[in-house]
Amino acid sequence: MMNRYVIMASILLIHMGARSQSEGLTSSPYSLYGLGTINQTSIGQSNGLGYSGIAHRMDTGINNLNPANYALVPQNSFFYDIGVVGEYNNYSNRGDDESKTTFNFSNIAFAFRIANRLGAGISLIPYSDVGYTLLGLVSNIEGSDETFESNVSGIGGLNDFGINLGYGITDQLRLGVRASVLFGNIEEKENFVISNSYFELNETTNYSALRLGMGMQYDITDKISVGGTVQLPVTLTGNLTRSVSKTLDGEEIIVEDEEEDDVSDFKLPMELGFGISAKILKSFTLNADYKKNFWDATDQSESIGTYADQDIYAIGLEYVNKSRGYKYWERIRYRAGFNYDNGYLAINNNKIDGYNITMGIGLPTGYTSNSLINLSYAYGSKGQINNILVKENYHSITLNLSLEDLWFAKRKID
Repeated sequence: MMNRYVIMASILLIHMGARSQSEGLTSSPYSLYGLGTINQTSIGQSNGLGYSGIAHRMDTGINNLNPANYALVPQNSFFYDIGVVGEYNNYSNRGDDESKTTFNFSNIAFAFRIANRLGAGISLIPYSDVGYTLLGLVSNIEGSDETFESNVSGIGGLNDFGINLGYGITDQLRLGVRASVLFGNIEEKENFVISNSYFELNETTNYSALRLGMGMQYDITDKISVGGTVQLPVTLTGNLTRSVSKTLDGEEIIVEDEEEDDVSDFKLPMELGFGISAKILKSFTLNADYKKNFWDATDQSESIGTYADQDIYAIGLEYVNKSRGYKYWERIRYRAGFNYDNGYLAINNNKIDGYNITMGIGLPTGYTSNSLINLSYAYGSKGQINNILVKENYHSITLNLSLEDLWFAKRKID
């Protein structure tokens, strides 16, 4: 029975991921570079906690930030989490402002117990998002003084399909491993007019790789835990398909049709994460994380920038009066957090840094179940109005159905 559910869940995850990236999850102009903007949105309650929780000891839901935490999935419990996100973005530079709204899938995940102290989980989360449009780009015609204007757009990104295992070595120490299949494509389109001819160029770049990671959690006391994670570096292999057509006097002529071409592989860096989690005054839980991504070691660059080591700081605070209180309002969870990212791409020696301020609430769906409706809000800012850079401000709302199902529980008959 369990194997059948796991297989069905895996098929659903891959199917949803393949569809989701075709819709466009972002409208950020910074998604033009590399693989697009790297996604920070996580699962369930972490979205309201500044995306923190590496050390958070949780046995009432899914903590996807550390594979070691899957060791705490209770017996007979099956957790699943489905999320959607809506985002309103405003972009500004020295001479213009623009606003856009996007709405799409944010995650789907499952977690279950395999044996004593051994838990597992499957998740699908967008890893990177591409969704940009550039209008009226002026270029010179080679060998002449004439110019032409073109419109460029891109859509797509990569998905992270992860399989997690967590095992409790002792009651205090938990270890975990994670295998991620990164896959997806980026579709870019450019059209322009020269003389009486209309040209359209379509390029689709497919990337894929298998990435491995590990995690650890250790309970110093019953109120304080520490944790660590590592994601190993990996090279994404890519292939490109190009189509070129032109229209002259209303007649379309195919210049190139699904022609394959070489594309440079893309390197992802080693990522290290450290966290601490503490319960304070019975009702509060405080999380603090630090992550270091070693982009310098990839020795990669963009046409107008370079990749640089990245530091991410996150802190989150959750309050719940009584998690098993008789009154409904006592079981509601309130969350707040802050996240600062100093950026991994430097353009004209200016790193594109950003921050997020988050708030969230967890609404229980019943008294005996751990099921929650998690609603999170984030306000963020990225970049700056300087040189060719763009200031991006955004508001996002994430809705997660974080639910628990009980398997093989014996029914009591009065």
